[in-house]
Amino acid sequence: MTFSSLFSPLSWGNLNLPHRVVMAPLTRSRAIAGNMPGASHRAYYTQRASAALIITEATQISPEGVGYMNTPGIYNAAQVAAWKQVVEAVHQSEGRIVQQLWHVGRVSHTLLQPDGQPPVSASALNANSKALTAEGFLPTSTPRALGTKEVIERIDDYRKAALNALQAGFDGVELHAANGYLIEQFLRDGSNQRTDHYGGSIENRLRFPLAVVDALISVWGAEKVGVRLSPALELNGVKDSNPLALYRALFDALAERKVGYIHLVEPVNADHRMYTSEPARFLPLLRARYQGVVMVNGGFDALTANHYIEQGWADLVSFGTAFIANPDLPYRLQHHLPLNTPDSHRFYGGDERGYTDYPSFKVPLSAVHV
Repeated sequence: MTFSSLFSPLSWGNLNLPHRVVMAPLTRSRAIAGNMPGASHRAYYTQRASAALIITEATQISPEGVGYMNTPGIYNAAQVAAWKQVVEAVHQSEGRIVQQLWHVGRVSHTLLQPDGQPPVSASALNANSKALTAEGFLPTSTPRALGTKEVIERIDDYRKAALNALQAGFDGVELHAANGYLIEQFLRDGSNQRTDHYGGSIENRLRFPLAVVDALISVWGAEKVGVRLSPALELNGVKDSNPLALYRALFDALAERKVGYIHLVEPVNADHRMYTSEPARFLPLLRARYQGVVMVNGGFDALTANHYIEQGWADLVSFGTAFIANPDLPYRLQHHLPLNTPDSHRFYGGDERGYTDYPSFKVPLSAVHV
């Protein structure tokens, strides 16, 4: 099998993507002092520049947005300068890279917050999850609810981060609106119990997320803004009483704004078919309502990725763990080559081991990292 659909070109905005294999955003907790990317980040992303598109690890928009230690930010001049070096290195290797913008909201701990303050969220409800601190993974702290005026200030934080990403030279931005973080905490009624115009009805709960999307569009233009969503999942304690109605309305709003792409996290069934199980109900709903570029993520291999694109269910497929261990993943998939085995013990934190030391296929197979 040639996987001809997966390795066909695609235009996105003013970029010509040579194929459809995208590097998914991957938190690796290797930022240096000041929550900045360092030399190892330049090596890591440059090694993976053969991806059709690189989406950076989730990058916090403010000091308050931190939920995991040693994750990078994009809220000050030093961070912008450091990211610019990463972007330039990727571009010199003929790669394309967008920055994922992130605020964890309540998925944090007071140890990670400025002055030891509680984290913030739509409502003062604990995520009942874990935050990675210097003391290890600890139960999340109970947040405080943002005031109405404070919500507006967070929208501006996203806008400023988008401006910083533009200054750093990225090719676009992706809004992290998935996995139970701040955006999704406002979207879902299980985590949003507000009584102002940011809570209650679906229209009200969409208000903050869509205001953030509009802020990013004001900086980048719609075609360079992607949005990552995980409607089929209930991560970090987020739930909704009617997710189909909620995401139907959100898909319509994003379609109206003509955002550049929607990145849908929705695991593939065990038998690699869609429409046949509960988790797969959102992709056909999205395709029916949104005519832009659809990127999917969720346990794909080359066979299933090619099939989804061939059937027109998706335009791009993002790979996570496979890209951690295989810097040359597109080449390996296209040529049916064996994959390196990822070292899960080194996913988060540490040095270059399990980060930049995975070999490309030109290294003899006897030297492949296991």
